[in-house]
Amino acid sequence: MTLWLGGLKRANVVSASGILEYSYKDLQRATYNFTTLIGQGAFGPVYKAQMSTGETVAVKVLATDSKQGEEEFQTEVMLLGRLHHRNLVNLVGYCAEKGQHMLIYVYMSKGSLASHLYSEKNEPLSWDLRVQIALDVARGLEYLHDGAVPPVIHRDIKSSNILLDHSMRARVADFGLSREEMVNKHVSNLRGTFGYLDPEYISTRTFTKKSDVYSFGVLIFELIAGRNPQQGLMEYVELAAMNTEGKVGWDEIADSHFDGKFDVQELNDVAALAYKCINRVPRKRPSMRDIVQVLSRMLKLRHNKKHHRHSSATAAEVHIDVDQPSQQIPISEHRREESLDSTADPSEV
Repeated sequence: MTLWLGGLKRANVVSASGILEYSYKDLQRATYNFTTLIGQGAFGPVYKAQMSTGETVAVKVLATDSKQGEEEFQTEVMLLGRLHHRNLVNLVGYCAEKGQHMLIYVYMSKGSLASHLYSEKNEPLSWDLRVQIALDVARGLEYLHDGAVPPVIHRDIKSSNILLDHSMRARVADFGLSREEMVNKHVSNLRGTFGYLDPEYISTRTFTKKSDVYSFGVLIFELIAGRNPQQGLMEYVELAAMNTEGKVGWDEIADSHFDGKFDVQELNDVAALAYKCINRVPRKRPSMRDIVQVLSRMLKLRHNKKHHRHSSATAAEVHIDVDQPSQQIPISEHRREESLDSTADPSEV
């Protein structure tokens, strides 16, 4: 249907999803004739836009060489419009006009995680904040895997696809932008970013939820070490793990920007979890649901420790043994890839 506000034709609404359709002129005006470039994604340039309502959004212009037809694009909008979670960069509108396909997203004012890890313009991220970011990302991916219908496999998890809002909470971006791979899990060409790719996916061209788990493990090590996967991150990780079986001693690879301000045991626990995520055998990797449980418990124990420093009993509880899932925090080795009913808190979805 068409909305008329103040006598002006403002936007169309996709009834099944409630996603607003904007005209090309609206977006041309809002982006000052597409001069407000803020990023370049795998699917095309991204512009900052100031809408007539005063709202600031991000406009992703999909590459014109896309094989996607009009009907496929409308289907994509419908599917993306159903995906809503506080840890996803949610779709709020679209444009299909003048041969252009554009997607309009919530604007993330603090930019990408990569810019905060590697740009000297930004203050270094603290260890505590990095763990919170890891949990935010895990929650977003858990929703895609277990809460979305149909389930969505991201297949390009990397620091530049993690965006931060005004309060430095993380959201996952660039998900669900390939309908072909939603239906057909086997593709002839490699998709994703080298350094983050699951070795199993590289060899078989078949991706699963556990492929995302592998990439997430790489991302955690990136948060720990402050080193890009293209800068030999995983070789660095394997060297550190060689004599420790991936359990302790991870503080050796800690980002120098921490300046020693981190809990060594917590860092070891987070790294041990990440090491499980990059296991060469996909079925031995935890699920995103398991990962959310582990990281949530870590932050809860950290909170308790800070508020009960005088209690020796509380201090004794802080260690999380990720190798004993049945005793403390379950990291079950899920052998099934089927979708499960989401256990996410309704307030988070």
